Amino acid sequence: MLSEFNAWLLKANVLALALAFIIGVALAAVVNSLVKDIIMPPVGLLLGGVDFNNLFIDLSGKHPASLKAAQDAGLATINYGVFINTVITFIIVAFVVFVIARAFVKPVPTKVCPRCAADDLPMAATRCPHCTSDVPRAA
Repeated sequence: MLSEFNAWLLKANVLALALAFIIGVALAAVVNSLVKDIIMPPVGLLLGGVDFNNLFIDLSGKHPASLKAAQDAGLATINYGVFINTVITFIIVAFVVFVIARAFVKPVPTKVCPRCAADDLPMAATRCPHCTSDVPRAA
């Protein structure tokens, strides 16, 4: 049974998925630090010394001095500065994933149907799935 599990583990690329997850978590930590420690301080300085992590809307009406003070007091707040940081982090992570995927995933060549102009036909297709017309084989 152990050898069968080992064969499944290697066949299903579970090990590769686990390694990709670990690298993804490490990448997220690096990007979080990049946004929090490198990108946002100059942006805040350009916007008049704004600390994005301290931007919030107080819903309690008690007007705490900082987000940390509000959270320590258990007050209800809308933390839109933290949300802005999270959105910027997401955009950077999405861009990095896009660049990596673009480097490793090559586009599959396709051909165009001469009748309906569908441009997503596999090169080996002999009939268009959209209009069912015969499609000549690629040379």
